[in-house]
Amino acid sequence: MTLLREGRGPNPLAGFQVDPAAIRMVGIDLQRPECILAERDGTLWSADARGGVVRIDPDDTQTLVTQAPDPHFDLSASAADSLLTGTLPNGLAFAANGDILISNFGTDRLERMTRSGETRVILDRIEGRPMGKVNFVLRDRRDRIWITVSTMVNPWSDAIRQGLADGCIILLDERGPRIVADGLHFANEIRFDAAEEWLYVAETTARRVTRFRVAADGALIDREIYGPASLGTGMIDGITFDAYGNLWATMIFADRLIALTPEGDVLTLLDDGDPAGTTALEAAFATGAPVPFDTLMLSGGTICPWLASVTFGGPDLCTAYLGGLRATRIPAFASPVAGLPMVHW
Repeated sequence: MTLLREGRGPNPLAGFQVDPAAIRMVGIDLQRPECILAERDGTLWSADARGGVVRIDPDDTQTLVTQAPDPHFDLSASAADSLLTGTLPNGLAFAANGDILISNFGTDRLERMTRSGETRVILDRIEGRPMGKVNFVLRDRRDRIWITVSTMVNPWSDAIRQGLADGCIILLDERGPRIVADGLHFANEIRFDAAEEWLYVAETTARRVTRFRVAADGALIDREIYGPASLGTGMIDGITFDAYGNLWATMIFADRLIALTPEGDVLTLLDDGDPAGTTALEAAFATGAPVPFDTLMLSGGTICPWLASVTFGGPDLCTAYLGGLRATRIPAFASPVAGLPMVHW
């Protein structure tokens, strides 16, 4: 286990816990706000299950941006149809010109959408076969695009089990698309360190972070587990670095927000899970069989149900925004440390 050692002085997260009373809610009637992008002026872009994103301006005005709204998402009518089928915009990234790159977990493809809603498919096949469950997209400073595919299993809920390692990372650059890492346990969000020397991936069903050294040609080498071999209750989903070097992570289903320090300690910043639902989930996962969808639905908290991502925003990058698969609003709170700046355009 090799750990990042970027921090200087006392860790700003030492002793910090999110005060639920200090959380404010942003947006209203959002549909599956899994990933959030934050602009410098305070504008937020939230993934939305109607087939695009919701733009939330600093004055709280919100606009659905999509080519053709899809009405399939209705948790009260059918949670399975809503969360397992149809268009499901998931991870987001800014393209070099400000367009939105969308990893669509429902259509199994990487899409590109202008800020007025025009959408086109960038990638839907790799090595002659369908992509699988495209989860996240990340752009680096060299304008290369990195994509995670969680699994080839459909519905994706059948992949929430131990031992399945059919996830991969795809690199799209001037040479075209290619798989640069495979054998991952439900590959989820990926992030670079500040120098873009290492690429970190959340392996959801292994409950761990794995990292790769990034070679000049984009090859991923020197694979190793970063931090503990298991991060505990729940399953890791979203990750992001702060300026000190802490890696923040969401533990979906248990709805825990944690941080992995440069020294390898795990700090719990927020624990909002339902104890009975979490217990049922853990028992089902321990059997080695796929966790039944109905059992997954028993889990989750109230602040940001099925906590999936964390994004830093605000002019000083000291506001944390949380995304959730079953949330309808975006919780936001003040962080004692700034986030690591993200690549804009």
